[in-house]
Amino acid sequence: MFGEYSFNNSQPASAGGHPGPGAGPAPGNLPPQSPGFVGRERELAHLGHLLPDRRLITLTGVGGVGKTRLALRAAAASGPERPDGVWWVELSPLRDPGLLTATVAHTVGLADHSARSLDEELCAWMADKKLLLVLDTCEHLIAACRHLVGELLQSAPDLTVLTTSREPLGSPGEQLVEVRPLPFEGPDSDALALFRRRAVAASPPAAAAFDDPGRATIAAEVCRRLDGIPLALELAGARLRSWTLEQMAQRLGARFDVLADSDDALLPRHRTMRTAIGWSHELCEPVERLLWARLSVFTGDFDVAAARAVCAGGPLPASRVERVLAGLVAKSVVRRTEERGAGIRYRMLDTIREYGHDWLTELGEVRTVADRHAHWYLALAQAADRGWMGPGQVDWYRRMTAEHPQLRTALEQLLKCEPAAAQEMAGALWFFWFACGHVHEGRGFLERSLRSGPRTGTGYTQALWALGLTALLQGDMDAARGLGEECTRSADRLADPERELRAAYLHAVAVMMPGDSVRALTLAGPRARAGHGGRSSGPGWLLCRLATGFALCDLERFEEAAEEARGLREACAELGERWLRAYADYILAMSALGLGHHGEAARHVRAMLSNKRLLGDRFGIALGLDLLAAAVAGLGDGELAARLLGTGHAWWRTVGRPQMGGSPALTALRDEGERRARAAIGDAAYETAFLGGTAAATG
Repeated sequence: MFGEYSFNNSQPASAGGHPGPGAGPAPGNLPPQSPGFVGRERELAHLGHLLPDRRLITLTGVGGVGKTRLALRAAAASGPERPDGVWWVELSPLRDPGLLTATVAHTVGLADHSARSLDEELCAWMADKKLLLVLDTCEHLIAACRHLVGELLQSAPDLTVLTTSREPLGSPGEQLVEVRPLPFEGPDSDALALFRRRAVAASPPAAAAFDDPGRATIAAEVCRRLDGIPLALELAGARLRSWTLEQMAQRLGARFDVLADSDDALLPRHRTMRTAIGWSHELCEPVERLLWARLSVFTGDFDVAAARAVCAGGPLPASRVERVLAGLVAKSVVRRTEERGAGIRYRMLDTIREYGHDWLTELGEVRTVADRHAHWYLALAQAADRGWMGPGQVDWYRRMTAEHPQLRTALEQLLKCEPAAAQEMAGALWFFWFACGHVHEGRGFLERSLRSGPRTGTGYTQALWALGLTALLQGDMDAARGLGEECTRSADRLADPERELRAAYLHAVAVMMPGDSVRALTLAGPRARAGHGGRSSGPGWLLCRLATGFALCDLERFEEAAEEARGLREACAELGERWLRAYADYILAMSALGLGHHGEAARHVRAMLSNKRLLGDRFGIALGLDLLAAAVAGLGDGELAARLLGTGHAWWRTVGRPQMGGSPALTALRDEGERRARAAIGDAAYETAFLGGTAAATG
């Protein structure tokens, strides 16, 4: 019976692949391995010896040499030795060093809601974990990575960190492993095997050329000229779709001979990689080169709709973007993936993207394309805001999680160039910050947008409100109360009922959490809602109903609370909305528990937890588990109640604020569940069951 509530794999893989507590026997989020992995037996054996004994290992080497694939292979092999999992953090899309800790925390399952230093919270959370943390592509964040890794390793004695970087972190105790190109000497070399595999994938008839001894010698010469660098070999292999081996060797040789006398200061392998990419660039059609350059504005992966909106223009009309993109995929310039829940997406490796960005600079289009990118994602954020309280909520959750790196890039561009638009975008993403576990990051973007943007208008009022929501979740009630009052004044000036209702919700919760539920009812209750007017199905109205239900429960007016919650639940059901509906189920469970109807309370909280799991709402899951424990304790099942409290304890750790930082009502609920469970089974059995629940929740 307990397993139903352990919430293994709480977050759908399509939502970013970060399971929370209880991710099964092998927690982690390793991306799928490439089927085209070739060689590296010696390096893998070496890493197999190092990983159990060394705490910080950095794979270094030139771009395109295969550091990421090697790290992924080695990390997957070490998984069984890491009871708390192997966690992969891709840093390539990250540009702001200040978001490094938030990125790592979210990946490993810490959706911290406290106002304390996130570095401290992550160190405390990691302290008792035995896991492998992989930081992939650190070279543009060296100082930040060095600082964070040092703090984590000092705090967590069983933590191992594996990083990939073009240069060392420079940390004490760092074990460097240079990733060299593939061996290219001999007819059975790894470089030749990779070149052959990529060539045959591009053009199956090419297999015959590699099987012919004379022509195989030509293939070996190509591998030698490309220094055995995997990315260079893949780019060359893709060209055999339209060339023979002889043509390739002749043209590649001519290009390298011309560049051999240049005064290029790059080291030989860097020069080889740069030359191979430049050669591929020259062999592209003009519109392919243009798209390559414009795609460099994307950080991380993207979909074809974004590519069309951001990159079309001039000689590249929107109608041709998808076909030209397919051409870049065929040439291995762009990689195509398919993610469950996120559809078909595309990305460029860093070395290729950097080359494209240099060309975008030469074209003088950096600002133009960056602005298009920012406005596309501003529009997406606004569409998500409009659609969040509806039947597409889970899809929006998955979509925006997939687009997280692009949202960051767009916000940074708008903060730099269009502060008013940045304010609009940060405010429109309120649900992403508030409901999807990005509280620290959201507060940072919102504060920056409010400092630099206008001090009046709808965008300003919305950003104020969203900032207040993040303060609420962090337990910063003084800030939340002040923001609620300021938001109320701003909404009054707009004479916008929806904004007035949202402000009323913020203000009500800010006074209710410290214990003033009577004041909360005055601010958000039925009379206050009627005074503001507005749509009874709008977010502001529904949120005020939620605050009212909580306040009535705190005042032990349980039948009134249940009536309010039933109305809220029905309204959400009509909208097809899940996130708020789950909280209506929570209030119904609280009301039933207050009236002594423990079985009914358990049924309602199960419904609540089902929806919270779909949306990866760690905070809601933690709340629900405490309430379910109280309900089953009331039914006399002390062992299950203790196990649920143990599981809930683990979930509260992932949000950093047990019982919302000591909310009187929530602390009392948890304490009552514990008291009943101990009375039913005794202290010793309680402790055993509690620890069992904690262990089950942490894998």
